[in-house]
Amino acid sequence: MPIISLQEIRDMKNTDIDEQILEIKKILLDYRIKQATRQSLKPHLIKRYKKQLAKIMTIKHERIIYKTIK
Repeated sequence: MPIISLQEIRDMKNTDIDEQILEIKKILLDYRIKQATRQSLKPHLIKRYKKQLAKIMTIKHERIIYKTIK
């Protein structure tokens, strides 16, 4: 899964954002399982996906706040 820029995330619909969140959470779960069973993995990807998830969830939260203010 490639890194998505902030502008691309902001251009997404809410349903697409929800799908991205679920997909990243599944990937992170898979990495946690691999890490717990001492399988080979690339640790830098865990950090990358966590940051990507934080960006997406922040934009989703901004939309929720903006909608309630408006």
